[in-house]
Amino acid sequence: MDNIFSHIANHLDQEIVTNLLQKNNLRIERIVSHGQIAPLDGSWYDQAENEWVLLLEGEARLAFENQAEITLHKGDFLEIPAHQKHRVTWTTPKQATLWLAIFYTD
Repeated sequence: MDNIFSHIANHLDQEIVTNLLQKNNLRIERIVSHGQIAPLDGSWYDQAENEWVLLLEGEARLAFENQAEITLHKGDFLEIPAHQKHRVTWTTPKQATLWLAIFYTD
């Protein structure tokens, strides 16, 4: 047994993605960011899977192609349909931002 809030460093040089569970058409990840964002080259995440994401700690901003940027606060969640282009534009720099991401296919 483990705990979603355990082993979170106070400072990270890079985002840490931990695969918690993977089954046929389902993957659950814990993502820990500490000021990290998507690459600044203008690229977008364009995933073949749907993603349901819950922000457990910290804050973050997500931009969606041709849409307004949104801010996520602790407890906020949303679904990102497959191939909806998006990017992380900001995460809390002075504390860990903890995401629970569930990826699935229909």
